[in-house]
Amino acid sequence: MSTAQQTTTSAKQLCTFFVDKLFFGIDVKRVQEVIRYQEMTPVPLSSPVVSGLINLRGQIVTAIDMRRLLTLPCRPEGEFPMNVVVKTGESAISLLVDEIGDVVDVDQTLFERPPQTLGAGSRELILGVYKLKEQLLLLLDTDLATRVSEIHAAEGASHGSS
Repeated sequence: MSTAQQTTTSAKQLCTFFVDKLFFGIDVKRVQEVIRYQEMTPVPLSSPVVSGLINLRGQIVTAIDMRRLLTLPCRPEGEFPMNVVVKTGESAISLLVDEIGDVVDVDQTLFERPPQTLGAGSRELILGVYKLKEQLLLLLDTDLATRVSEIHAAEGASHGSS
């Protein structure tokens, strides 16, 4: 196997971003686009993790606040989130993050299980970590993170009907 083939089989490209002081990555193939803050329309009776809906060139996209999802402190007053728009089957979901990082190549051999030191709110959303030279890169479970709004909406509907 050539060196180029070895690199492509053991490397994975991740789109990175920051939430609070945590450094996250998601598979670059799942990212539709990364955009600046967009005005949002609130969704009455929605889950607290849903910040609202954004209109992305005619496509209505649910925006999930990653700080709320991970049970982290609220974003400081006056700071606006960035949108990482993720493809979810036929639609898209926006993950509201604090800062966008770079697209990084990670070596699959550096992948490890999530550390026990992660808080309970974060641990279930993390598939694992990559130990980079500068810091830990947390691999976000994109499917679970984007499904959370549906789960919370269903819970709200069942609580409201009783």
